[in-house]
Amino acid sequence: MLIDSHAHIQGKEYAGEAEAVIARARDAGVETIIVVGGAGDMSSNSEAVALAAKFENVYATVGMHPHDAKDVDADELKTLRELASHPKVVAVGETGLDYYYNHSPQDTQQRVFAQFIHMARDTELPIVVHERDAAQEAEDLLRREGAGKLRGVIHCFTGNYEAACGYLDLGFYLSFTGIITFKNAEPLREVVRKVPLEKIFVETDSPYLTPVPHRGKRNEPAYVRFVAETIANVKGVTLDEVARVTTTNVRALFGI
Repeated sequence: MLIDSHAHIQGKEYAGEAEAVIARARDAGVETIIVVGGAGDMSSNSEAVALAAKFENVYATVGMHPHDAKDVDADELKTLRELASHPKVVAVGETGLDYYYNHSPQDTQQRVFAQFIHMARDTELPIVVHERDAAQEAEDLLRREGAGKLRGVIHCFTGNYEAACGYLDLGFYLSFTGIITFKNAEPLREVVRKVPLEKIFVETDSPYLTPVPHRGKRNEPAYVRFVAETIANVKGVTLDEVARVTTTNVRALFGI
């Protein structure tokens, strides 16, 4: 059985379909789904927690995406701290740095990311990190503000092996999406080949990044199997082995 470690099935793309999506995931061998808050606005967090409260095999995280760092204020941070105390919340995030789009100023992204790092430390929860084109800055912040007391995962890792080693040195996991199934993703598959399976998660980032053979359609947790199959092929191991180890990894980090 697999775990989709990062999905946004609380979003409008799945309005009225969440139960069916979760059922299809179960039928595809996906036993657990981590529903990630913070993409879009604050409602994504409360909706993630509500979904986790409703379904036994669903857990939630709470945070704000770096795109929206400019909109994070003291009241929102207070609300997120309160949500983080829910028994089905397993991590802070997603949060981090995105220097590709820069929808929020970089100094604001850094300040808010540091605040979420402190929240993760204070609550003793792991952190789910979004990082794009900011590997060194993100690693530096995690190292400095985390002060060696932080656990977490870099979601949708797309960096090079040097960046991977920096995060692995912090004790973090790396999570891979349907991108690794794309024809032009051989450099990323080479990173997968080198990273120990014991440090890997699989995810969909639903509704985005749909893997081959469903690319171009809406993604959903059932499709995380295609990510796991690609990792198995790249590493020359069985799908069962990838499922066993990645599930163990997610359970270890999130305490589920």
